Amino acid sequence: MRTMRGWFRDTTGGLPRTFWYLWSGTLINRLGSFVLVFLAIYLTQERGFSPSQAGLVLGLWGVGGAVGTTAGGALADRWGRRPTLLTAHVGAATMMLALGLARDLWAVALGALLLGMFAEAARPAFGAMMIDVVPARDRLRAFSLNYWAINLGFACAAILAGLAAQADYLLLFVVDAGTMLITALIIFVRVPETRHGGGFTVAATTAPRGALRTILTDRVFLGFVTLNLFAALVFLQHISMLPIAMGDSGLSPATYGSVIALNGLLIVVGQLFVPRLIRGRNRSQVLAVAAVVMGVGFGLTAFAGSAWFYGLTVLIWTVGEMLNSPSNSTLIAELSPAELRGRYQGVFGLSWQIAGASAPILGGLVREHVGNAALWLGCALIGMLTAVAHLASGPARERRAAALRHAAEVAAPVSARAPQAAEATA
Repeated sequence: MRTMRGWFRDTTGGLPRTFWYLWSGTLINRLGSFVLVFLAIYLTQERGFSPSQAGLVLGLWGVGGAVGTTAGGALADRWGRRPTLLTAHVGAATMMLALGLARDLWAVALGALLLGMFAEAARPAFGAMMIDVVPARDRLRAFSLNYWAINLGFACAAILAGLAAQADYLLLFVVDAGTMLITALIIFVRVPETRHGGGFTVAATTAPRGALRTILTDRVFLGFVTLNLFAALVFLQHISMLPIAMGDSGLSPATYGSVIALNGLLIVVGQLFVPRLIRGRNRSQVLAVAAVVMGVGFGLTAFAGSAWFYGLTVLIWTVGEMLNSPSNSTLIAELSPAELRGRYQGVFGLSWQIAGASAPILGGLVREHVGNAALWLGCALIGMLTAVAHLASGPARERRAAALRHAAEVAAPVSARAPQAAEATA
């Protein structure tokens, strides 16, 4: 008992209050994240669209997300984290309801585009705010806890959504919109602006001119973003092509919900132990192992035909996801200059949105023209190649992170009480 109490204290203790408000908003929002899980099934079975049309709608969601994450990163640095988060959540709730009421293909496609734009605009601001309020020594724990909340909500949402979809698909959109509004309310009432108090000076909060040029010439960072893009192309097949493959195997939407919930359940059980497992290990090696495990998990889907086999593949690639996420988040935090945190978060998020736009389209085309097995075995090959690239590019990333840490230490205020004062103000 004493050991468990110490582990719990080491895992959750000492994090700022603002972090826990953000964490609570994340959990509530994810508890209602029904729609994206079942959108492919909704479009093909409820609306009667073809797999290609469903892939197009999901792709437009990703296109909107690409615009949103880019704009959200710039707004987080210029306008502020808090107003960006509030605007994004309220806008996303509005468009969620509009998408649920849309019937024609053009209306559904437009709704998905705008919903993706608002929903993803929140991510860079959220990531920048997390980095602002959490000291560097605690970020691995903080990002792991946040990822744990995401997947606790996701696991519950996947099961509940499978049941709710059998009653009324519109209920999925209404509940999802409601949780977005609750999250916005928490931010409005409890979360202060962190841009001026997150460990860098007020003068540095105004991004320098040529910020985009700075990012576009940062080859180390862009190489890391590119590798994340390939990993995301594989990972996002669980939203677009996996439910269609399971449907072709004669499995119901409720079965898909139960199978995909294994992803969240495993993360809920094991994610809090991951920081201790990977602490002190070479991050590039951890990311390489994660890419291999995810590739193997998705590759085995080519041979699945029953619920238990699909469940096994989900458990395998979930282990890779658990290793990948905290290492990714802490590395991005260290590769981002303080005055450009929002923009760097936005560009990194852009890799997810490009994958969100292209993964369903590419997956649908490969599946229709080459075959189901080729799609999943291709995912395995991408995972292996990504792992090799992580091992090759890792040393340059670590040198870049060390240089930024040194620059931050040199530019830090002389007064040792500045961080405490900022936290007290928050």
